[in-house]
Amino acid sequence: MADRGRAGNSNSALATIDPDNSVPDPVEVTAPAAVTVDTPADAGPPALALTGLTKRYGDVLAVAGIDLTIPAGQVVALLGPNGAGKSTTVDMLLGLTRPDAGEVRVYGDTPRGAVVKGRIGAMLQDAHLLEDSTVFETVHMIASLHHRPLPVMEALRLAGVADLAQRRCTKLSGGQKQRVRFAIALVSNPDLLVLDEPTAAMDVSARRAFWDSMREFTTKGKTVLFATHYLAEAEEFADRVVFMRSGRISADGSVAEIKALVSNRIIKTCLPGADPQALAALPGVASVDIRADLVELACSDSDAAIRALTARHPEARDIEIRAAGLEEAFLALTRSTPDQ
Repeated sequence: MADRGRAGNSNSALATIDPDNSVPDPVEVTAPAAVTVDTPADAGPPALALTGLTKRYGDVLAVAGIDLTIPAGQVVALLGPNGAGKSTTVDMLLGLTRPDAGEVRVYGDTPRGAVVKGRIGAMLQDAHLLEDSTVFETVHMIASLHHRPLPVMEALRLAGVADLAQRRCTKLSGGQKQRVRFAIALVSNPDLLVLDEPTAAMDVSARRAFWDSMREFTTKGKTVLFATHYLAEAEEFADRVVFMRSGRISADGSVAEIKALVSNRIIKTCLPGADPQALAALPGVASVDIRADLVELACSDSDAAIRALTARHPEARDIEIRAAGLEEAFLALTRSTPDQ
């Protein structure tokens, strides 16, 4: 009870709450409800337009004059190794960092103007929550800053945390905090949602529920830009993939187009005691990866490679051949960038 009293004093600014947004007591847990949003009558300007965007930190050129246009309604994955310039680019489009050169426009507006109007919602991995406040109070405070917010409970339901509305943020797990950050990003009813590693710290079921919620959000014509290290998420959910390397855009297209840039096929087999040098010398083999008894061969000519492999290693078993996926494309398109 003493803790509740302290929290009430420290959050006096949250004392006046719209009855329409009041928390049911107890909180009723229901399936995510559909979001009611305002869809522009015409196409209008692109959701995001970066022109000649450049940023230096001392001698390091973090972003090297990139150009990128994202039409409204697309779901875009921004991928690249550590140090590629993804976070700096996101900071500039959110107005958190000023570019040294170039321009950012969000629906034709400056980042600051778009933020003030609630047109951008951001879910940042290192964003701190108000630990003394409940989940409801935290999201309600953010909602009160915007002109056309979603009802707080609707944002909580969409983010999958309606049942946590009365819990204090200090009592949340890492995955629960991520979902509350998602609710905070959604509650402004943004036209552009920017997500930085959105499913970090979530377990498998929470990650699936998150992307189910994202599908609901994007069916309303909203635009999503997300950075992730889970390439399977990008492959499954993105309309478009943008690869960054050394501060530049190294590839930009649909998942199918990006995968087509890497024509290799992959041979996987169980081959105990395999000699990597001998396997690399097989015709059509471009690279070799061995983990315990599992051998993976990236091949420029998989037909020649499989014939040579089975002829020289008849003991090979559980052989699989598949087309290169987004992970192989990622490695091929970003391998020259040092991991920072």
